Amino acid sequence: MTDIKNKISSLSKNKDARILASNFAWLSLLQIAGYLFPLITIPYLAQTIGAEGFGKIAFASAIMVWIQTIADWGFNYTATRDIAQNRHDTKIVSQIFSNVLWARLFLCIVAFVVLLVLIYSIPKFYEHRVIILITFIMVPGHVIFPDWFFQAIEKMRYITILNLLIKLIFTILVFVFIKRPEDYILQPLFTSLAYILCGIISLSLILGKWHIHLQQPSIQQIIVTIKNSTDVFINNLAPNLYNSFSIVILGLCGGSLATGIFDGGNKFISLCQQFQSVISRTFFPFLSRKKDKHSLFATINISIAFVVATGLFLSAPLIVKWFLSNEFNESIIVIRILSVSLIFWAISDTYGINYLIIQKREKILRNITICGSIIGLCIGYPLISQYSYIGASITIATSRFILGILTYIYAKKDYNQ
Repeated sequence: MTDIKNKISSLSKNKDARILASNFAWLSLLQIAGYLFPLITIPYLAQTIGAEGFGKIAFASAIMVWIQTIADWGFNYTATRDIAQNRHDTKIVSQIFSNVLWARLFLCIVAFVVLLVLIYSIPKFYEHRVIILITFIMVPGHVIFPDWFFQAIEKMRYITILNLLIKLIFTILVFVFIKRPEDYILQPLFTSLAYILCGIISLSLILGKWHIHLQQPSIQQIIVTIKNSTDVFINNLAPNLYNSFSIVILGLCGGSLATGIFDGGNKFISLCQQFQSVISRTFFPFLSRKKDKHSLFATINISIAFVVATGLFLSAPLIVKWFLSNEFNESIIVIRILSVSLIFWAISDTYGINYLIIQKREKILRNITICGSIIGLCIGYPLISQYSYIGASITIATSRFILGILTYIYAKKDYNQ
């Protein structure tokens, strides 16, 4: 305990600590809003569109996780790391920013083609094609909203302000226009439009305020940029084999009602993951420059995850009672199973993204993630087909346990080399 206090005291006396404190404060404000706005809209949507509406949205969103991962291609980590390490050289930053933006736009087009093939190849996808295509509009909006740039230069207030704008616009539109169960389709539309607006604003800021020069696209540079981030992309894509794919399987096997019950509980897990991401996003650019501070970060991140997971597990019945309808009573078990997984998710984040990627050990993390995700994929179908939303929860929790433990073991080996 004394050692931790000494580390904190040492950090508080330098410029880096002040930057960390400022960024954490801004992202904490974002997190408060991240809780406040959903806690306002979730009860209203639960009553208005019901569990089936939740299920249809969750099904389309789970598909979009795959499409979004293709468009991101791991740049949210590699580009953040590279700009953080070169942020005082405008020429290099402009080159990195341009290459990443053009690569993401190219991948967005590729992802859309893949999505169209899926829609016209899989009957269930075709049945829900309207909500799937509307949900896709969020992807180009996300592509032109480069929050990774603001994270890299440690100007988190811009991420906060723009995200607050997204949430405010979305919340207002929900209450004004969603009045009946069939209006569920407007929810992803409002989210998508808000992202596009904020993406346009953020690009204007970056090109104007920071004098980033957008260079002409080069096919060769796009290919090199994509290639250099492929290991991180695989690391980001592989968890979808047990995570979003479990929701897709649940939608195919259990229908919209079962998917809605799962999604009702999972929404609160996602909110807590966003809270943990505040700490992770605050420290990532800092740890990219100050690798020796990782042990302090590990202590903070995992301790908070344990407290949050315990609170969720114990308060699950109250959460469902206060924020959802009686139709979602079975979501209690979903919350309790997935709350345990938050601890292992934090361990994986601490020793994977915030250590192995920073140390440029992407291949190790890629192999770990592939291994854990394939195990999740293998156990997913039998569990979900047999136990529905409980099976989906067990699949995700088990996979996160495996990933957390393996990441910790390999990171500790790297520590000692």
